[in-house]
Amino acid sequence: MKKLFISACLLFGIQAFSQTTQFNDTTKVETLDEVLLKAVRVEATSPVTHSNVSKEEIEERNLGQDLPILLNYLPAVVTTSDAGAGVGYTGIRVRGSDASRVSITINGIPYNDAESQGTFWVNLPDFASSVESLQLQRGVGTSSNGSGAFGASINILSDAVSEEASAQVSNSYGSFETWKHTAKFSTGLLKDNFEFSGRLSKITSDGYVDRATSDLKSYFLQGVYKTKNTQIKALTFGGKEITYQSWYGVDATTLENDRTYNLAGIQFDSEGNFEGFYNNQVDDYSQDHFQVLASYKFNNLWSANISLNYTHGRGYFEEYIDEWYEQNVNFSGNANLSFYGIDPVEIGGETIETSDLIRRRWLNNNFYAVNADVNYKNNHLDILGGLFYSYYGGDHFGEVIWARFAGDSDLGDRYYNGNGDKNEFTSFVKATYKVNNEWSFFADFQGRFVSYRASGLTSDVIPLNEKRTYNFFNPKAGVSFQLDTSNSFYASYGRAHREPRRSDFEQGVFTAEKLDDYELGWRFLSEKIQLNSNVYFMDYKDQLVLTGALDDVGAPIRATSGKSYRLGLEVDATVAISNKWSVRPNIAVSTNKNVDFITSKDGELINLGNTNISFSPTLIAGNILEFRPSENFQIALLSKYVGEQYMGNIDSEASILDAYFLNDFSVNYTLKNVSFLDSIVLSGLVNNIFNTEYVSNGYFYTYDDDFSNPGTITTIEGAGYYPQSGINFMAGVTLNF
Repeated sequence: MKKLFISACLLFGIQAFSQTTQFNDTTKVETLDEVLLKAVRVEATSPVTHSNVSKEEIEERNLGQDLPILLNYLPAVVTTSDAGAGVGYTGIRVRGSDASRVSITINGIPYNDAESQGTFWVNLPDFASSVESLQLQRGVGTSSNGSGAFGASINILSDAVSEEASAQVSNSYGSFETWKHTAKFSTGLLKDNFEFSGRLSKITSDGYVDRATSDLKSYFLQGVYKTKNTQIKALTFGGKEITYQSWYGVDATTLENDRTYNLAGIQFDSEGNFEGFYNNQVDDYSQDHFQVLASYKFNNLWSANISLNYTHGRGYFEEYIDEWYEQNVNFSGNANLSFYGIDPVEIGGETIETSDLIRRRWLNNNFYAVNADVNYKNNHLDILGGLFYSYYGGDHFGEVIWARFAGDSDLGDRYYNGNGDKNEFTSFVKATYKVNNEWSFFADFQGRFVSYRASGLTSDVIPLNEKRTYNFFNPKAGVSFQLDTSNSFYASYGRAHREPRRSDFEQGVFTAEKLDDYELGWRFLSEKIQLNSNVYFMDYKDQLVLTGALDDVGAPIRATSGKSYRLGLEVDATVAISNKWSVRPNIAVSTNKNVDFITSKDGELINLGNTNISFSPTLIAGNILEFRPSENFQIALLSKYVGEQYMGNIDSEASILDAYFLNDFSVNYTLKNVSFLDSIVLSGLVNNIFNTEYVSNGYFYTYDDDFSNPGTITTIEGAGYYPQSGINFMAGVTLNF
């Protein structure tokens, strides 16, 4: 019965973000903003599997949750939230690949952290309010700079030029004391050439998980000079986030009895009696971006772009290290004074070697990038060539800001200090040749050259001195065939390489990954139906799969799996049932395997044969059933099913995350021409309307027990879970001037 109910909802529910909300007119003239993104985006008829999301689609549910949560209903997408309610640290996976393997660009500039390769949306709170459009490309895609896309790429265009002056004030409130305040403005075009616009936002939330609070502030400012053939944008955007740490998760017993429990900051007295939680166990980080984007159309055939970027990030994790807990539960050396370079303390003839203390682990980094390309386009040939260069410099250091027994240490003393420097140079050329109205061919050649040096001490106070150089050649090719006005087909091949990141170096992993991606698709378009379907085969060598375990700052640990693959089918559709009702289902079915996976168990290396790749569900499906009784009124039922998945690569029953099925309900009503306002928009969102208890993410670990029974090694397995909120709501009011 449950399966029947799920199937019915997926068939008759949902308007999940698909290839595009409205059927595309491919004959339209390109705007200068579109010219800017030609290096990273593809057209509707290209042989690349993709989905487009418009500003209007994002606005309908933009009430405070992070951008990944707003993209949850795209095909093959799984999202999660550490705090359990979509505010704070959030994550996205596409085709089983985590955010460090999803290449993100903002205005053509890489957003993934150059060193960790991660994407931290929490550093750009409410950036969704400044997104003009975005494109999700699944598979290798066509991104031309930044780390290679191993699951997908998301290419974001920030706010476009507004012809008319406007102002907007948005406020929303929801469960867990979640507040969002946003103010935007645009001068419109002044003297037909200049526009200035901006946004200020503040989001606060207590979170679903205990003490998983978020205090987020962000800004976006833009100045534009525009003529018929020229557009120059100077923009700056950034954010400041303070979030209470909530990446510890809970074990299975706690999940059953106290889903919202949060271990972070726990405190005990010297006898092991619980005393409470440290109130400033936070992640405190700021990030600022500065971009200059220039586009010029020489004539109807030639255009060029140049982009400059500077990003500065700085902040820290602040942690209370409880001496009793570390010595008696964690069995770690984190409470040892020697770990921090502090000499033992003599008190009353007793030598003190451990202590309660508070530490901060800092990051301070700078990222510079320049990107330039030239485009030639006529009726048959569209060719684009470009160059990209970036430099990243990052400092990692730790300090003790308080200790019960501080010895002769001084405030500001660093107990570890490490550095990372990364240079990247990329050159590419890509071309689409339209033979006739039926056939077109695509080719893309990229050379990517990376030099990375990691030096100094890690946060575990272990020396790390490595310098590696990686040279990659990434060819791509595809063909599109338009059978008739309704049916088109495409086939493509793409290769991608990806270098290890700093945390991989710390694990002794230096081998780059390689991916060969094969895609075959069919698109159908009629007056009332748009259907997109594709099959893919992603063949990996030395894929860095998530082991399931976490490091000491909650980041996933990876290991080389040797040979592995992903094989899948994806289908999404838009069906106009009537002029008021529409339905848009999507489904992704896949098999994701490590080939001849070798692991250590009970002190021996064993070959497990083919095993499931971690965090890769076999079935992901989504829908939105939408009803528009009038132009100003919209109601939608959004549904999402994520199948069972393993958190490790050894097919252990202890590592299974159960399947879950969610339903959200949204409503939007617009009042137009009200007094001195252009409009008032009333929005509501009820998430998880059936109050499903579910877990969207977790971790899995093993360790060898060689002490319980001397002479015998027994592999012990353990798991942690990140519970997500039950039913919760958001409601908002937007005033448009």
